[in-house]
Amino acid sequence: MNKALRRKIIVTAAAWAVALLIFFPILWMFLTGFKTEVEAIAIPPRLFFAPTVENYVAVQDRADYLKFFWNSICVSVGSTVLALAIAVPCSYAMAFFPTKRTKDTLVWMLSTKALPAVGVLVPIYLIFRDAGLLDTRVGLLIVYTLVNLPIVCWMLFSFFKEVPREVLEAGRMDGAQPRDELYHLLLPLSLPGIASTSLLAIILSWNEAFWSLNLTAANAAPLTAFIASFSSPEGLFWAKLSAASTMAIAPILIFGWMSQRQLVRGLTFGAVK
Repeated sequence: MNKALRRKIIVTAAAWAVALLIFFPILWMFLTGFKTEVEAIAIPPRLFFAPTVENYVAVQDRADYLKFFWNSICVSVGSTVLALAIAVPCSYAMAFFPTKRTKDTLVWMLSTKALPAVGVLVPIYLIFRDAGLLDTRVGLLIVYTLVNLPIVCWMLFSFFKEVPREVLEAGRMDGAQPRDELYHLLLPLSLPGIASTSLLAIILSWNEAFWSLNLTAANAAPLTAFIASFSSPEGLFWAKLSAASTMAIAPILIFGWMSQRQLVRGLTFGAVK
């Protein structure tokens, strides 16, 4: 066996080991959802058991899964569309009409992601209470948009910077106005980047738990709140909690697998060079 082949085998085995290590918690959660409560907390853990769907039935009887699912869809997709509507013209202006403060503005926008969310919970809660936005999809949509907007702007800025300026200059020579450049030249050329940015924003919104738990109660609660509802003063029901978690992550997990090519491209090229 030559050195190159041996190295390839070692790298492949290491990659599979890391992948299985990352995937194992998801697999264990999935299996626990088919156990009884006694089997779920058994020590040592039981690898072999008689599967049952009673937990999934109990979860659906306790809460309307489709209502939480629909809230997640509306808020995730809605916040992504709103973030793109704001970020596209913003990133276009910073990419093709930069000023001395453009880089500082980008850094400042990204620095807001380092702010602990709990640090601004009280003022946002009071503002939402006075504006009547608590436990509403509109309120959650606004918060998710603001949370994801810095990342969306940075990624779109990076993709727009990769578009050759000569293309836009040619359009200007033909009489294209800035609006024409944006909608008829830049957006079609940057469509793969916009798609990957949208997919990432949807995933981030779907997985956001802090704001959904603090700003919603029943009417607008998404699937993250649906999972948390199975933690009660009586204790944790691990089997039912695992079943609820599986039902919550399954849609976005399947969505991620189906769009992994675009996601990988977005994560690879979504940073400012």
